This record gives sequence, structure tokens and C-alpha cells, in this order.
Amino acid sequence: MTNWLNTVINMRITLRSFAALDILSLVFLGMQLWVKVENYAYLSTAKLSEKIQAILLLPIFIIMAIGVIGLISGKKFGLILYYIQFPFRLYLYIFSVGFITFIPEALGLFEDVWFDSLLKLCFVAEFIRLYLTVKIQLSLPE
Repeated sequence: MTNWLNTVINMRITLRSFAALDILSLVFLGMQLWVKVENYAYLSTAKLSEKIQAILLLPIFIIMAIGVIGLISGKKFGLILYYIQFPFRLYLYIFSVGFITFIPEALGLFEDVWFDSLLKLCFVAEFIRLYLTVKIQLSLPE
């Protein structure tokens, strides 16, 4: 009984940690969304990929906000929304630990030496989060 209780507590802590990381991602995504709204007129001359990114920002922002609510409350729809978000997160570079790419800038290291390594680390961390999300969902009771 104690082992099961520890597992449930660890799952809740993990889900709430994911929710906290998503809230941080929403802050940065909100700033990107605001810039896109302010520069909406320039999208007419932008490349197709930039137009697609601009169009996808609002729906992914909404889905992430709803997903955060689901993760905090421990509901399955928060996990399912993460599965929906996952390919869009990779395409739009919205990572759970994406804030770590700002560390060199915060430390005054403006060379491009660190960014590529940290971006790769963000990709790996996102796949680890996907793995943990699947593992948590499989261990939840039906």
C-alpha cells in the first residue's frame, strides 16, 4: 500500500512540475504572440514557414493553457493535450525547458557556442517528458 501511495504522490509532483514548466513556456509564448500581433502587417511579405508559425501560435497557446489546467488537476485530458501539442512544440521550438537557452545570455556569454548544445538538450528533454507522460498515463487507473 505504501509503495502505491508513493507512486501516486510522485506522479502528482511530476505532473505539477510539468504544469509549472508549461506556465513558464506560456509566458515566453505570450511574448512571442504579442510580437506577432504587433507585426501582423509584416506577415504578408513573410515566408510560408513564418506564416504557418504565426498562425499556429494562438491555437497552441490556448491548448497549452487548457493542458496546464488539466495537469494541475491531475486529469487525463492534460496528458492527452500534451500528446496533441508535442509535434507542434517541436515545430515551433516551444520546449518545456526552453528557458535554459537564455542562460548564456543572462551570464553575458553572447557567443553562439552554447545555443546549439542547449537547443539539442531541449529536444532531448522534450522527448524525456513525452516518455514520462506516457509512463504516467499507463500507470493511471482506468
